[in-house]
Amino acid sequence: MENPFESGHIKNYLLLYASVVVIMVLFFVASTLFNDVKDMEQKVFDTNISNPAKIEKSMKNILEVNSSRFKLMEKAY
Repeated sequence: MENPFESGHIKNYLLLYASVVVIMVLFFVASTLFNDVKDMEQKVFDTNISNPAKIEKSMKNILEVNSSRFKLMEKAY
């Protein structure tokens, strides 16, 4: 195996490395120029509870509906 420093092949390795770096930079520049980033609106959640009795009633209704959907078997096998 030849030493690349003595045979002059180091120039080819440096050119290969430089070309890979240039291609990476070009892809980065192209992705930043042509990629349109949409501004997203920040979501704001309502923390004020207007009627807690109404919410509790609706939660009870939801739990009743969900609990009747599945039944356990009366006898285990």
